[in-house]
Amino acid sequence: MPPSDRRPRTILHVDMDAFYVSVELLRRPELRGRPVVVGGTGERGVVAAASYEARRYGVHSAMSAAQARRRCPGAVFLPGDHALYAEVSTVLHEVFGEFTPLVEPIALDEAFLDVTGALRRGESAVVLGQRVRDRVRECTGLTCSVGSAGNKLLAKLASEAAKPHATPQGVEPGRGVVEVPLGEELAFLHPLPVRALWGVGPRTAERLERRALRTVGDLAAQRRQDLEALLGVAAGRHLWELAHGFDERPVEPDRRPRSIGHEETFEHDLVTVAEVRGEVVRLADAVAARLRAEGLAARTVTLKIKWSDFRTMTRSATPGDGLDTGPAIVRALDDAVAELDAARGVRLVGVSGSNLAPSAVQLSLDDLEGSSRTGVSTVSLGDAARAIDRVRGRFGADAIGPASGLERRRPSARQPWGPDVGAT
Repeated sequence: MPPSDRRPRTILHVDMDAFYVSVELLRRPELRGRPVVVGGTGERGVVAAASYEARRYGVHSAMSAAQARRRCPGAVFLPGDHALYAEVSTVLHEVFGEFTPLVEPIALDEAFLDVTGALRRGESAVVLGQRVRDRVRECTGLTCSVGSAGNKLLAKLASEAAKPHATPQGVEPGRGVVEVPLGEELAFLHPLPVRALWGVGPRTAERLERRALRTVGDLAAQRRQDLEALLGVAAGRHLWELAHGFDERPVEPDRRPRSIGHEETFEHDLVTVAEVRGEVVRLADAVAARLRAEGLAARTVTLKIKWSDFRTMTRSATPGDGLDTGPAIVRALDDAVAELDAARGVRLVGVSGSNLAPSAVQLSLDDLEGSSRTGVSTVSLGDAARAIDRVRGRFGADAIGPASGLERRRPSARQPWGPDVGAT
């Protein structure tokens, strides 16, 4: 439970409104007020974001583009531009830093801010939240919603309550800023549905529903031991604490990513191991570049395969050393790729690195053996990778890449939502 003798925190959660769509509308203002969908525009594409006008028809992120078209035939579909969104995100996080150094980025379009020490004399959290909104709009032309509370959980839920809301009748404007005042946490929290809590997915919600536990208040009324028996000790205790408004996690400005990965859905199934390996090479190169940019190495790498029947398979490898080059990641996944029955049809390939640690630049044993045999100094994989990074930094991401990926060069970092119409 939270200590009672500590100064109450003031946490803001800032979340952009329909971020990808809103960025696109800056360059396509004639589409304002229309249903707009951003993501992979091909039949196998996935919705990355939908305008509130499109949400009126039940379109939402992670839905297939085909289903979105059926629900909203009049929607305008735009291909995603991840590089542009990242550029705007950089500006956003610079704005957040104007208010407090305690900023924890959660995604391109959202962050937690600990503003406990940033409030002006006599200033309320609502007024500060509005200042954040005004500054974001001034610097980017975009709108955001802000939640304020004494912890992350409640601040996140408050920002959701502040957002615009799509209904079949129209789009209702949001409040912009919502505060959960000290002492009113449970009155705000308990009427919410259980799915509002972190960790309650469809399966957990179904199990709770069978016990007639539909609201957060219903959960809070249960004994902790009963929830632990129903859901397991860790999950039961976690939800019991959240249902009582307990969340002691600090805002972590230096928060490192837990994993880095890329995946891609293909317009046509891959049916040979050689095709799959070519995609693994390309995706591993993209993952490795991001790892090096973060100064990290992956001690675990994972291959994800989605078959044509939508079943998913994952295989992981944990080599002795951290990996931050494409060839090293590919070698670690080679056995898993070789064992694939690709003739079943591969719809999606993903490569990711996890169990991350600071990168340690060192010469490999292969490099040392090569030098002793030839008497000539060799270039390590890490040196070569960093040289590639410099070339890309100067001439662009497409300037250089693995030879086996040249035929299918489509950097997934720019389009993680599946193929667009006409993609090759």
